[in-house]
Amino acid sequence: MMVELSVVGILAGLDDAALADVERHINRKTFSSGAQIIEPESDSSDVYLILSGKVRIVNYSVSGREITLEEIGAGGCVGHLSAIDGEPRSACVLAVNNTDVAIVSPANFEKIVKNHPSVAWNVIHELARIVRTSTRRIVDVSTLGANERVVAEILRCAQTYIIDDGSALLSPVPVHSDIAGRVSTSRETVARVMGTLARKGLVNKIETGLHVPDVRRLEEFLSESIH
Repeated sequence: MMVELSVVGILAGLDDAALADVERHINRKTFSSGAQIIEPESDSSDVYLILSGKVRIVNYSVSGREITLEEIGAGGCVGHLSAIDGEPRSACVLAVNNTDVAIVSPANFEKIVKNHPSVAWNVIHELARIVRTSTRRIVDVSTLGANERVVAEILRCAQTYIIDDGSALLSPVPVHSDIAGRVSTSRETVARVMGTLARKGLVNKIETGLHVPDVRRLEEFLSESIH
């Protein structure tokens, strides 16, 4: 069954006629798990609208260590920075699992943005989100130690899934190597911090995922660690 373009965030609000217009400007493709969708420093400028699945945006340190910048699921888009400024790719994009995308050439991306003002505004919102995310990472790396960065990442994830009783469930359990890549530390450091959090009752590994009984307590623990 073909996934509708309406799932894509930057196309939110378009009516059926407008979505049909966008459909004429795209090519659909499926990437298998682990496939490289965008190569770093390449001159390609296509935009990829994620219809299903998930992608990981990574970069590499001078020593070659992989650093995860972000994971983006269905509804997101990647590659639009190069389509806008024409510069080489700034990161590598990998398919986390089987991922369906709609590929838009830079010329067609420009047509879509100009023909549909709501898309232009949504793209601006997405660029603002990227700036905020990048700023947060810079501040974390500049001001927090490795242990605190791990706790801060778990806290951010928990805040996304917090429910009325103040708890949260991260499902599936976050992979240590993925957390390490996102906060620029080692897998061993993540394992050590997770062990500390578990002993203090701040997180519990259960069958359905990683349970955070009290997100507020986790936040207080991080605040105390920093000070």
